[in-house]
Amino acid sequence: MMDMYGPLFRRVLFPAYESVLRRRGTLAHLDEYQRSQWLSADELAALQWRKLERLVAHCWEQVPYYRTRWAGAGISGSQDIRGPDDYARLPVLTKDDVRAHFQALHARDHAGRMLYKTTGGSTGEPLTIGYTRESYERRVAVMHRGYGWAGAPLGTRALYFWGEPLEGVPVKERLMQWAFNRRVVNVFAMRDDDMARYADAIDVFQPRVVVAYVAAAVRVARWLLEAGRQVHRPDSVICAAEPLAQHERELIERAFGCPVYNTYGCREVMLVAAQCGAGDGLHVNADHLCVELGEPVAGGGGKRPVLLTDLHNYGMPLMRYENGDLATASTTRCTCGRGLPMLASIDGRTMDALRDSAGHFVGEYLEHLVFNTPGIRRFQAVQERLDVIEVSYVAAGGFDEASLQDITFAMREAFGDTVRLDFRRTGDIPLTPTGKLRVAVSRL
Repeated sequence: MMDMYGPLFRRVLFPAYESVLRRRGTLAHLDEYQRSQWLSADELAALQWRKLERLVAHCWEQVPYYRTRWAGAGISGSQDIRGPDDYARLPVLTKDDVRAHFQALHARDHAGRMLYKTTGGSTGEPLTIGYTRESYERRVAVMHRGYGWAGAPLGTRALYFWGEPLEGVPVKERLMQWAFNRRVVNVFAMRDDDMARYADAIDVFQPRVVVAYVAAAVRVARWLLEAGRQVHRPDSVICAAEPLAQHERELIERAFGCPVYNTYGCREVMLVAAQCGAGDGLHVNADHLCVELGEPVAGGGGKRPVLLTDLHNYGMPLMRYENGDLATASTTRCTCGRGLPMLASIDGRTMDALRDSAGHFVGEYLEHLVFNTPGIRRFQAVQERLDVIEVSYVAAGGFDEASLQDITFAMREAFGDTVRLDFRRTGDIPLTPTGKLRVAVSRL
C-alpha cells in the first residue's frame, strides 16, 4: 500500500491540488525542466543565455539599482551586454548591497506583487529578499527534479531529520507533511542521551528515503555504529544544508546501508545543484539559475566564491549575487547523459574559512583532523584574529591528553607557530539557529 501512494500522489492528488485548486504552474515547470536537463551542454548554455539576456534587459529598464550601478561601470544600455563574457564583468551583488539598496532592487513593474522571505543563517544578520510567484513555483519544481535524481520523486515516503520552529508546526503544515508522505523529526534539540529516538523513528516510519542536515545524519550514523543498532534500510539518504565531506558520506553509508546523495542550496534561491546516481559531483541547475564561480580564494586550492542569478525572478532580481559559499568547479561530464554542468564539491562558507598566520585559506583541514582523532566527538574552532584560534571540543570515550596533543601538533603544522591555540573542553557545542554545526568560524 505504501508503494502505491507515491504514484497516486504524483499522478492524481498533487496535480489536482497544485494545478487545479491552487492554479500554480509547478508541474508545468517540472515537465519543462525534466526535458531541458537532457539538452547538450551547448544547447543548455544557449538556453541559459536567452533567459539571462531577457532578464538583463528587464533589469536595465525596470530596476533602479542595476541601471545606476551598471551605468557607473560604463554600461550605456543592456545592448552593451552581448554575451556571457560581458555579463561576467558586471559588478558583483553582495549581501550588504541588498541591505543598503533593498527598495532600489525592486522592479517597478512588479510593485505590490511580491513574496518575501528573510534569511539570517549562521551570520545572525537578517537578510530579506523578494521573489515572484513564478520564481517560487519554478524553485519548487527544480527541487523535486533534484530529489528525483536521488530516488525521491514526489510522494516518496520520506523521513526528514530537519529543524522545526520552537513555537511548533501549524496544523496546515502538518497536514501537508502527511499528504506529501513525509514525517519530520526535529533535530534542533538533538542530544547524545536521546539518540535512540531517531533510530526508533526510522524503524516506525520505514521511509524509502531519509532527508537530513549533514550534521544530523552524521550524528545519527555515528550513534548507530557505536550502539550496534541496525534500523530499517532506506533506499537512499539525501544530505542538505551543509557541505558533505567524503569521510562523512562513507560513515552515513556504512550506518544506513544505502547510497548517500549530496545536494546544495541556499535560502535565497533554494536548490542550486544536486547529485544523481552516476557520480559524486553535483549537477548545476543551469536551466533555472546562472551559477558562476568568482576568483579563487587565497591558498584555497581552486575554491571559489559562488555567484548566483535566478533567471526567473523578475520582481527583485539578484544578479551575480555572492551568497557567501565556496565551491570547486568540475571539468568532467557525468555519465548519466545530462548536459547540466557540474560542481566537484561545495567547500563551506567564506566566513568559515580559517586562515594561517600569512592569511592563506586552510580549507577543510579541521573536518578531516577531527574525524581521524579518537576521543573527540565534536569540535569547533573560532578565529577572531590571525594569531589566535579558540578551540572548543566535546570529549568522547577513549579521549586522553594524547588526543589533544595530536590535534595541537597537527594544527600548528597547518596554521604556523605564530598562531596561538586556546583549547576549551565543553559538554556541548550548540547548533546554529538553522540546525547546522559549524566546525570552523571565522570572524576576521
